[in-house]
Amino acid sequence: MIGERMKVASLALLLFAAPFIGCSRTVAPPKIVEITGDDFMKFSVTSFDAKPGQSVTVKLRNVGELPREAVAHNWVLLAKEAFAPKFVEAGTSHPEGGYIAFEQEFYVLAKTKMLGPGESDSVTFTAPGVPGAYDYLCTFPEHYAGGMKGVMTVRP
Repeated sequence: MIGERMKVASLALLLFAAPFIGCSRTVAPPKIVEITGDDFMKFSVTSFDAKPGQSVTVKLRNVGELPREAVAHNWVLLAKEAFAPKFVEAGTSHPEGGYIAFEQEFYVLAKTKMLGPGESDSVTFTAPGVPGAYDYLCTFPEHYAGGMKGVMTVRP
């Protein structure tokens, strides 16, 4: 008798809880951010917001005309704990890695490939679950110093 009551109670609990299992919160719809980089070492978008856990697609297009060897662009999103100037400095001697030093790669949350004039690339990633400011930048030498940077702010 007690065993039957336990089975019924367990089944009732499972039926009640089933719709809620795995549904801890509602996630925002996907976000698409279109950014251009130019010959003046500037991103067209220097800040945008995302929700924690939101799917974000960044589409980068190099609208410049100077040759790739002189002015290529990429888009790199860094972890909160990264110190952008040190990250960029460490990568200057690593053209083979998109000017990202191997020992600094763990700071990269998302990135596009290095783009020459007229080229484009996109990257889709999940926004971090921790609110705050996340730097993004171009790693091509002198571009960060020239102002090719921005901030993605994660807000609940």
